[in-house]
Amino acid sequence: MKLIVLVKQVPDTGETRLLNLETGILDRAATEAIPDEITERALECALRMKDEDSSVEVIALSAGDADAEKSLRKALSMGADRAIQVVDGTLAGSDMLQTAKVLAAAIKREEFDLVIAGNQSTDGKGGMVPAMIAEMLGRPVLTDLSEFSVEGGEVTATMRTEQHELQLAAQCPAVLSVTERAAEARFPSFKGIMAAKKKPLDKLTLDDLGIQAGPAYAPNRSVMVSAAAAAPKQTGPKLEDDEQAVAKLVDFLESKHLV
Repeated sequence: MKLIVLVKQVPDTGETRLLNLETGILDRAATEAIPDEITERALECALRMKDEDSSVEVIALSAGDADAEKSLRKALSMGADRAIQVVDGTLAGSDMLQTAKVLAAAIKREEFDLVIAGNQSTDGKGGMVPAMIAEMLGRPVLTDLSEFSVEGGEVTATMRTEQHELQLAAQCPAVLSVTERAAEARFPSFKGIMAAKKKPLDKLTLDDLGIQAGPAYAPNRSVMVSAAAAAPKQTGPKLEDDEQAVAKLVDFLESKHLV
């Protein structure tokens, strides 16, 4: 079984991110670039399948600038078998559709069983790239999964909403996106870090993929038209310690679908 995990590099969520309110552009150089947390959880899902079956191959795939190699190397140190990086200067400023086009073209070069991604990145939060890739590949897509398993060429999964738990299924090959509930990512071991230096990391250009992509080749694309500072956070409701406090607390939790 061959699993392709989409690796997204983002500014460190533990540091203050700087957004230019005039241009709407995130200053990526202001913070350290790291693999998105949801990326690592998606990778963990694939690695657990590899732990159970050593014949499983896990491939980390990324499209972006040259600096994204750091995140791919971390994926290799966590346990991925090899990595593929699409690097091309014409991709700078690409929207979700152009990004999906590039990733789909790279995936088509591989015979895969599953493509696994996070449900949304912490920088853009668009959440549509996995579905776009599935459409371009002509494969089924299961999104926002809290868990999944594969047996007999079929993937079965659970999607949790605020009010319901849905059971889904699709035939492989398929594209999946997982939420933070799917897995807790492992830490790279020292052995894994050393081994990652020798694992293959193939670098491809758009010419290698045989496509044209990026803002210059997008007759229709999504762009940010404005940006504004977020409204100040407001304090939540306060309960007085009286006879009605418990009932009010229960009502509040039920309104938020927490109980």
